[in-house]
This record gives sequence, structure tokens and C-alpha cells, in this order.
Amino acid sequence: MDLDWSADDLAFRDEVRAFLAEKLTPDLRQAGRLMTSVYAEHEASMAWQAILHERGWAAPAWPVEYGGTGWSVTQRYLFARESVLAGAPSLSPMGISMVAHVLMRFGTTAQKEWFLPRILSGEVFFCQGYSEPESGSDLASLQMSAVSDGDDLVCTGSKIWTTHAAEANWMFCLVRTTKSERKQQGITFLLIDMTSPGVEVRPLVMTSGEIIQNQEFFDGVRVPKSNVVGEIDDGWTVAKYLLQFERGGTAMAPKLQVMADEVAEVAASVDSPVFAARLADARIRIDALEVLEFRVLTAVAAGRDPGAGASRMKIIGTELSQTLTELLLEAAGPRGRAYQPHATRPGGPLAGFAPPADGYVGGEPWQAVAPLRYFNDRAGTIYAGSNEIQRNIIAKAALGL
Repeated sequence: MDLDWSADDLAFRDEVRAFLAEKLTPDLRQAGRLMTSVYAEHEASMAWQAILHERGWAAPAWPVEYGGTGWSVTQRYLFARESVLAGAPSLSPMGISMVAHVLMRFGTTAQKEWFLPRILSGEVFFCQGYSEPESGSDLASLQMSAVSDGDDLVCTGSKIWTTHAAEANWMFCLVRTTKSERKQQGITFLLIDMTSPGVEVRPLVMTSGEIIQNQEFFDGVRVPKSNVVGEIDDGWTVAKYLLQFERGGTAMAPKLQVMADEVAEVAASVDSPVFAARLADARIRIDALEVLEFRVLTAVAAGRDPGAGASRMKIIGTELSQTLTELLLEAAGPRGRAYQPHATRPGGPLAGFAPPADGYVGGEPWQAVAPLRYFNDRAGTIYAGSNEIQRNIIAKAALGL
């Protein structure tokens, strides 16, 4: 898509570029370039959030009254694109991009005043407690119980596939407060202090050797009812609102465009019309996604329900990402030399990785991280509601089936 940026847009882009050139240290750029999934190395991500927070740019999509930028959708898109181009590490979406919007919509005044500033500063770092060992895409079947006892809810059960649970000091969680015939009823959206007695976090080692996800066990954990967001037994309403930000709250097209450029650079010596056609097809679909993202992000920014648009974004974006990681791995070929990870290595499997002088495009280890990106990206069409579930949503919402 050819975008005709206004003079003001170009001036804003130049301001962003100057800021990134000044503030992105070599270590932060390296952390961004070595990302093997949608998450950057935790310490680098938090360091970058602190820099953005000091400038007032940590939460571009937040309303100004809560510490947001007041940027237009176009400005937010430009910032996202320039950040990816510059190699900035990503920020964790759990707090800033997801639960913060829930608090703004459903939270009490006390919850907003306490959590929102601390989410911005990084003092409060959230993880997401949705999936359970027996409840994945069928999230409404969750069974972690929360029994009323005076001013508290006593929580017992387990959550799984929880990103950064070991680093998080808070979890936004869905719990079962009432059993009813309709499984979507009787669910409550609850904020849990991860330092509470009875909380245990166990790491899950990924195929790549990284430890990003975890399983948590809750043994009679007492949580004040004042930590309920919305109403008890009406958490499904809150959860559905959050999912529109998880599935469609951020632009994926800028990152995918950069990934496509990486593939083209790595594959410069690949003489294959079939490979070239696959990459060209991916670029065309990225352009189509860019148009869809502008529509969805504009709706979300205006407080409108994007409907099935968020599901379409999730399907197209994750499947494109898988296509590009497949192409990158194919282009790397026998030159792909994945670092041999070790689960206990501090900072993850690529911590301290120094690319060799030869065999890497532009001195960057794309071929080294290609296998890790490929393995991690297989989960993209499963998390945040599998793409099969997203197609069911589209069938109901858009086609009336």
C-alpha cells in the first residue's frame, strides 16, 4: 500500500527516528535483532520501557488523561514501523496493551489510580492467567475455582502456558466463581498478586531451549474482592473486551514488512522462481493486512467494537509470520547455525551471542536465529485463541452462520 504521508506525518517520523537514533543503545538493538518470538529478552524490554516512559511514549494507544500520547492512528503506526526498523526490543503487551484497557473500561477508580501509573513505569508487570491444562482454545471450560470467604476469594487450581509468569508480580486471571449450565457464566476477572502465599510457578522449557512460558499452581490463595475487575460472575464480558486488544490492538504489518526484507536479504543468492513467487505473494498479503489493520485500529481508537476484524487480523498476521519464518529458514539452508541452547543459561539461549564475521548478512545473525524463530512461530496460530476458533468467530459475526 502506498501511503501519502502528510508534511506533519513526515515531521513526526523524523522526530521518532532522531529519538531512536539517540536512545537505542547497541545492546538494546542487539536484543531487538535477536528476538526469536514476539517477546524480547525481559531485562532489555524493561530497560527500553523505562526510556520510553521518561519520554512519555510508553503507551501510544492510551488516552492522554492516563499517560498516553494522544497520537493519531497514523502516528502510532509510524512509531511502530520505525521502532521495528531501528531494531528496538518489543514491550510486553500484557500490561500496557491489554489489561490496562480493561482497567480503563471496567476498573474502579481505586484500581485505575493504583495500577495504571505502575504499569507505565514497569513497577507492576502483568502475566495472563487464562489457559489451563484442560482448557485451551475452549477457554470457557476453565475450572480454577475462587470461593467466596468474607472479603476474599480463595483461589485453587492451575494455569498453564503463561508467558513471563516467573518475572511477573501480578496476574490478570479468569477464575470460576459459580458453576452454571452455560459455561461462559460464573467466570470472574481477577487481579492476583503473584507474591501471595500459595502461588507456585514452574518453568516450561520450549523446543528452542528458552524458558518463556510457565505453569502456575494456586493452593488456597486469598485474593481481596477489591481485585475483581467488573462484576463477580461477569468476567466473560471483560475477557471478550480484552481479547480485541490481544488479537487486534497492535499493528503486525510493520514487523512483517521488516521480516520480508530480512528474507529477501538472506535469500539474495537464492535462484528460485518458486521461492521468489512465495515471497512476492507474502508481500502482497502484508499490504492487504496493512489496510485491514488501519481499519481495525481506527475502530479501536474510537472506542468502537472492531467485530470480526480483530479475528481476521490475527489469522492473516500469524499465518504470514509462519510463512516468512519458513522462507527465512529455507533461505538460510545449510548456513543456518542455530545456537545450541541450554535451559538454565541466564538471559535465554542467545544471551551473549556474538555473530561470526563470515556467513551472516550485514553482520547480523539472521541465519543463526532462523531455526529458533521457526520453532517459536508454530504457536502463533494457537495462542490468543486458535485460528480455527477465529474462523468460527468470523463465520458467526460476518457470515451469520
